[in-house]
Amino acid sequence: MGEAREANPKERYPMSVPKMPRWQQWAQFRFAVIGGLLSRPMENGQLQKELEVLAGKSYQHPIDPEKSIRLGFSTIERWYYQARNKPDPIAALGRKIRSDAGQRWSISEELKALIASQHKNYPGWSVQLHFDNLVALAERQKQLLPLPSYKTVLRCMRDNGWMRSRVPLQPTPGQLQAAQRLEQREVRSYEASHLHALWHLDFHHARIRLVDESGKWHWPMALAILDDYSRLCCHMQFYLAETAECLVHGLTQAIMKRGLPRALMTDNGSAMIAEETRQGLARLGVIHETTLPYSPYQNGKQEVFWGQLEERLIAMFRGMKNVSLAFLNQAGQAWAEQDYHRRIHREIGVTPLERMLRGPDVGRPSPDAETLHLAFTRQLIRTPRRSDATVVVDGIRYELPSRFAHLRTVTLRSPGWDKSRMTLVDPKTGGPLVRLLPQDKTKNASGLRRTIDSSVIDNADLKNKPLPALLQKWLADYAATGLPPSYLLKEETDL
Repeated sequence: MGEAREANPKERYPMSVPKMPRWQQWAQFRFAVIGGLLSRPMENGQLQKELEVLAGKSYQHPIDPEKSIRLGFSTIERWYYQARNKPDPIAALGRKIRSDAGQRWSISEELKALIASQHKNYPGWSVQLHFDNLVALAERQKQLLPLPSYKTVLRCMRDNGWMRSRVPLQPTPGQLQAAQRLEQREVRSYEASHLHALWHLDFHHARIRLVDESGKWHWPMALAILDDYSRLCCHMQFYLAETAECLVHGLTQAIMKRGLPRALMTDNGSAMIAEETRQGLARLGVIHETTLPYSPYQNGKQEVFWGQLEERLIAMFRGMKNVSLAFLNQAGQAWAEQDYHRRIHREIGVTPLERMLRGPDVGRPSPDAETLHLAFTRQLIRTPRRSDATVVVDGIRYELPSRFAHLRTVTLRSPGWDKSRMTLVDPKTGGPLVRLLPQDKTKNASGLRRTIDSSVIDNADLKNKPLPALLQKWLADYAATGLPPSYLLKEETDL
């Protein structure tokens, strides 16, 4: 018949789902009691008999299975009429929420404002410390009495989101601003709609120590570039320092392996905002997006990747002795290609490699290595020295070819970490013209000099050259005046 069963020591009425709301547990219990009455039409006088039978039974409590309860005739009758003609009988049988639900009558508005002010000034305090300070404050301000219990204060702080937050001992203005922004703005997850639409780049302090050939210990830095859509690791490599040189070294490898992305997201580290990095991305047509200061949650996909790196790769190296950087990079490449790319990602439901192969692609082909090297450089403007056609950059003097010695200013490009890659470029197009080398005075002391091709007239022609046009004009104008020469001629023999 579908009616609720009587309480039995050996067979209890099955409870609802443990995490189900209480109102829904009660609604399902009530529906189980009267469900048999709703499943068939009642004849005259039959409803009263059925209600009397149900009222004579005992039922298992829907919240506490160890208790048995009995229901009155009028109670079951009221439930029946509440759900008889309703499209959703469960909602009709649920307990109504009190109109004052969520209000703490034992906490006055003054006390609530005091708790809010106290949490704002001391967000790192525990709830117990907040409560103890309220007790101490109430001893001086009697109008706060009587104070509510600790659990009431705890529920009040939880309901208002006044949770304990970890703050630095001496926070900087940027950290305070980031914490305030996090409280005022919501945080939402995001994902690019196409492959290579957005890459993530970040460094990570690996929790392992390495020893180099000289016997020095280092904490390696892991550089990883991830694709936002597929979670594919475009490139990963370990370095001994977080520098712009290492960043460009790894990023150019990722571009040559996977192609050019449309945008790259990084944090605000010195290597990420270096001139070589910013100018290189701009020349390649890649949008450089940086996270807000002290907001690592904006680059959350990188943080998840670092967790997998530590748990599945670095954990196997702990306890090993004399681990070299070369072997760590070899193992890192093997882990990324054979494990990470082929394991199902819980967020996307497939492996990163499979999603990369199936996803829509907006990437671009990679330029050649020379173009990439020239892109990630800083641009300088120098005035050559006329005597020997040389320019000075960072204390190093470079020689210009003789065909460029006439230029008033020259445009140069070079990375800050490699002084040997100084390139003269066209200031209008940015195209490379010639590579410059540092001045070698020892070699110049040999006396060998290159012949300069010049279009200057030979010395023989200089003797027969005509008078300049301006001088001829002056002489003609003076002769036209008719005046005699205003000087006394002195013969050369008198000298």
